Amino acid sequence: VQLQASGGGLVQAGGSLRLSCAASGRTFSVYAMGWFRQAPGKEREFAATINWSGTSTDYADSVKGRFTISRRNAKNTVYLQMNSLKPEDTAVYYCAPTSGRYPRADFNSWGQGTQLTVSS
Repeated sequence: VQLQASGGGLVQAGGSLRLSCAASGRTFSVYAMGWFRQAPGKEREFAATINWSGTSTDYADSVKGRFTISRRNAKNTVYLQMNSLKPEDTAVYYCAPTSGRYPRADFNSWGQGTQLTVSS
């Protein structure tokens, strides 16, 4: 599956933004999907994941209660609604098929991601 993340930008602290991840390929709907982020000088970290049907989600403690992951399999797209943004949310955001809180072991096509910058 090929993935393209979009929707990033510059937003003030306390603001909101929605990221999108469009997938190509007919097998999108069978995968759990997730969002990961990488801040400058830091390792890539888990943010959120959603199961194949959209009925189960999981979040990192740092985003729980502020971010919401969702998906529309008919559009081969997964979303990340981000509210109450903080400067520490500044990162490049990536989407990937997941296994629990980790990217699938057979996935290695991270692409460019989408940059989110939160100003204080």
